[in-house]
Amino acid sequence: MKRGKKYLESANLVDKTATYDVDTALDLVEKTAKAKFDETVELHIKLGVDGRNADQQVRGVVVLPNGTGKTIRVLAIAKGDNADIAAKAGADYVGADDMVAKIQGGWVDFDACVTTPDMMPALGRVAKILGPKGLMPNPKSGTVTTDIKKAIDDIKAGKVEYRLDKNNIVHVRIGKVSFGKEKLRENFGTLMDAIVKAKPAAAKGTYIKSVVASSTMGPGIRVDYK
Repeated sequence: MKRGKKYLESANLVDKTATYDVDTALDLVEKTAKAKFDETVELHIKLGVDGRNADQQVRGVVVLPNGTGKTIRVLAIAKGDNADIAAKAGADYVGADDMVAKIQGGWVDFDACVTTPDMMPALGRVAKILGPKGLMPNPKSGTVTTDIKKAIDDIKAGKVEYRLDKNNIVHVRIGKVSFGKEKLRENFGTLMDAIVKAKPAAAKGTYIKSVVASSTMGPGIRVDYK
């Protein structure tokens, strides 16, 4: 794979064989972010679990103290009073069966979807559309709830969901390069604490095998999370 000049310049700043302390790693993330836009800072966490086993799944949500820097467009599927509450809480789109029909027609122009338990049967009709995109509401992530205001408040405040991919790696954004090291360090610590606490009882051996930080266009930087 051919890399661009800016990427190669950034990669030369990083020792691929080294594992850096958090502060040094975040300094390097900032120095290696060469794009003209405000790059997202991401963590890629390799876990010593086997996600094929139900008792070794790692999944949860956490509200980052400094948010993610991304404006999240929230769709609320709700009726009656809950629809009014969702609108007042700042949901970008609010509706019920009309919104489900819109999704059936191919509309997915939103970043998160919240709903109340009574609307889940209707959302079942679009599960095959929303599921693969990571947009299907789920009680475990707090997006199927009777307290729809809190769900929207949390998302707008910077709630992120973490879960294993097929290679047992968790990928999560923790902010923007413009946040600076202090805010990114706070978000890093909050996320890592949550993942450590989410360790399955069935997990054996080393739980966190590696942590790699990077900006959107920058090289991976190994982090000593401890």
